[in-house]
Amino acid sequence: MDVVTVGETMVLFTPISKGQLRNAHTFSKTYAGAESNVAIGLSRLDHQVGWISRVGHDEFGKSVLSFIRGEGVDTSQVQLDSEAATGVFFKEVRNPKDVRVTYYRNGSAASRMSANDLDEEYLKKAKYLHLSGITPALSASCYEMVKEAIRIAKKHSVTIIFDPNVRRSLWSEEQARRTLLEIAENVDIILPGIDEGAFLLGEKEPEKIAKRFLELGPSLVVLKVGAKGAYYFTETESKLVPGYLVEHVVDPVGAGDGFLAGFTSGLLDGLQIEEAVQRGNAVGAMVTMVEGDVEGLPDKQEIEAFIKPNIEDVQR
Repeated sequence: MDVVTVGETMVLFTPISKGQLRNAHTFSKTYAGAESNVAIGLSRLDHQVGWISRVGHDEFGKSVLSFIRGEGVDTSQVQLDSEAATGVFFKEVRNPKDVRVTYYRNGSAASRMSANDLDEEYLKKAKYLHLSGITPALSASCYEMVKEAIRIAKKHSVTIIFDPNVRRSLWSEEQARRTLLEIAENVDIILPGIDEGAFLLGEKEPEKIAKRFLELGPSLVVLKVGAKGAYYFTETESKLVPGYLVEHVVDPVGAGDGFLAGFTSGLLDGLQIEEAVQRGNAVGAMVTMVEGDVEGLPDKQEIEAFIKPNIEDVQR
């Protein structure tokens, strides 16, 4: 197994029409969750990925499982919960620069995940464990599960890659900051956005954010700076890897998950850090060009076709 990820996936309803949600009458139904977005992105890039979660023993839960399994992701560790429902959320696209998301996930099946849902034998086979800051925010038992996953990964030398993915609506700022920094102390690679770095550390300069994170424990910090691209920092080197110009952003939601999938894919393929970040930038850009969280995630041929002409433009 290349990567194992842990987290909630929900059913996503998006109005067919743009504008305020109150005026919508018809919706498309898809699926999204930060961790499963990453899992699907990696699967499409020819990697073996496992997803650990819990869904309701309901029609929505069954459809989530069918969809993710259909993308080539191993769902053998997903539990069906007969006592709680699968979470749902709604995307409101008022315009390309104003996309709002409303969640209905309190008490969802995934919020009932616990350390008992983890199989050490399964986790220890992975090369990477991917975690996001969303999962520990769902409930106390989810937080304990994340800590146990980290313990198992460290015991078996599985590299831990962490996206803080700050969701302020899920918990207090104080609790979010304390918990996410505690997790950051125990991971190998961290991929915050620059705004998340400012929120967690009170710093605004990329170099200061990276220095603080490196002092906490990670050996590699990848700092996303939107359309400009992403920096990477280790104890010995740092560089800004430019992003890709997207003339028309259709849907920005899911770009960060696409970035993480592309970056992790690069590491798995043995690329240098700069090249892995470049692949992450490319996947993130491609996601914004298509409506939906996973619909724009490319396969290997598509990502290579996208990167090559862009590199040639830079070289000219």
